Amino acid sequence: MRCDDKLATARNDLSDARGIPVSYSNKEAIVALENAHESFLAFHGDPLEMVNTIIERHPDFMLAHLFKAACLTQTIENRVRDDLVNTVSAAEALSATATDRELAHLRAVSAWITGDVSAAVTEWENALAHNPLDLLALQIIHLTYVLFGQVKGQRDVVARVFTYWDESIVGYEHVLGFYAFGLEENGEYERAEQMAKRSISLRSENPYAVHAIVHIMDMQGRYREGLAFMYDHAERWTASGFTVHLWWHTALMHLDLQDFERVLEIYDSELRASQDTASLYEEFDATALLWRLRLLGVDVGDRWIELADKWEPSAKDTLYAFNNAHAMMALVSDSRHIASQVLLETNDRYARESSNDNAVAIRTVGLLFCHAIKDFHENRYAECVDRLLAVRHQLDHLGGSYVQREVLIWTMFEASIRAGRYALAVALANERCELKPGSVQRWLDLARGLHGLGDMSASTAANDKAAVILAEHNDRSQTLES
Repeated sequence: MRCDDKLATARNDLSDARGIPVSYSNKEAIVALENAHESFLAFHGDPLEMVNTIIERHPDFMLAHLFKAACLTQTIENRVRDDLVNTVSAAEALSATATDRELAHLRAVSAWITGDVSAAVTEWENALAHNPLDLLALQIIHLTYVLFGQVKGQRDVVARVFTYWDESIVGYEHVLGFYAFGLEENGEYERAEQMAKRSISLRSENPYAVHAIVHIMDMQGRYREGLAFMYDHAERWTASGFTVHLWWHTALMHLDLQDFERVLEIYDSELRASQDTASLYEEFDATALLWRLRLLGVDVGDRWIELADKWEPSAKDTLYAFNNAHAMMALVSDSRHIASQVLLETNDRYARESSNDNAVAIRTVGLLFCHAIKDFHENRYAECVDRLLAVRHQLDHLGGSYVQREVLIWTMFEASIRAGRYALAVALANERCELKPGSVQRWLDLARGLHGLGDMSASTAANDKAAVILAEHNDRSQTLES
């Protein structure tokens, strides 16, 4: 089913690959933009480089400017702000002949540059409601909901238009991937896995669908199966722009199975090796992995130095609450005291003086977590616990996925142990064991908490449970290999 823009239909019959009218009258340019969008969807190539070439050749192509602006909203880096503002201005200058859909996209990116993310999403949602096959709107809404922790939105934005899509429509496999991830984040693992596998059956090299599956297997504690899947299907993701993040997920599975040597091998060969050209997303992954290793007492050598070097220029940034949390992990771990204090002061001032969506997230959750990380590093474990307890049920506001935010729970547990608050540590570990019964690390955590309480029998039982799960994982691994 297609929802045509009457104004554009009256003007010309040019449209995108899904039949949505476009105001620009050069079919070659429209096809080139479709290719750039496919690059963005598939995490392959450089969609910004592609669209810059299109704009250079077709400066009056409004949708190309809007596509570029949409891509830039997802970079979460202040360095692109001037480019984003200029791109929005260029699109606005071309708006006299725009379609209604293009005007909705223009209003969205215009709201974004003011910091009003909610208004931006509302405009993209409006565009999607009128054109359910607007794959750019669908993609950006979904990714923005991931970025800002709107868990239900990640699923529901796809659900609202899913009935309009089928295999005959270009991009259907990507819609399945978005839906799979949204379902997974909402705990609907069986249906999520069905969607992800359907997506991969239509396009084997779809890294976002692979990403959904690795999330599902992590959340269900299917670590050996997950590792087998990742290694057996490496060709589907190791050549994509999602490679570093998917290696991070692979390392997390090895981490739960206590294979710390392999975790560090992956860090050095995949995450560390990419740091010269890494985006902030990839720095997130590297930082979060080293922090987890730190919490488990694993010596990571000098690896924090280069990460702190990468994060230090971001100490004055206020663009994204989740940036700050990871920056703080790296800065304190390499004892960058001045930079960590600058980060706290800059974001405290921003949170008090600004009222946009990001400022609210920083004020309500982000700053508390940054202080908690600093407390942990400076051995103020009780203070760390108290800060995290105050916000633990608001962690969605930090953004990211459930697996990414889980590092906060790891931190709170370890701080509880070190603060001697064993009853709380046991409660936290019991919660994680109930939610992730297949996790070796969670049962080991429970054993530590019970040992602290002096319940040696229960502690031994928890350790035995971890050993049984690890043995089962090893047996399953041998079965899968055979």
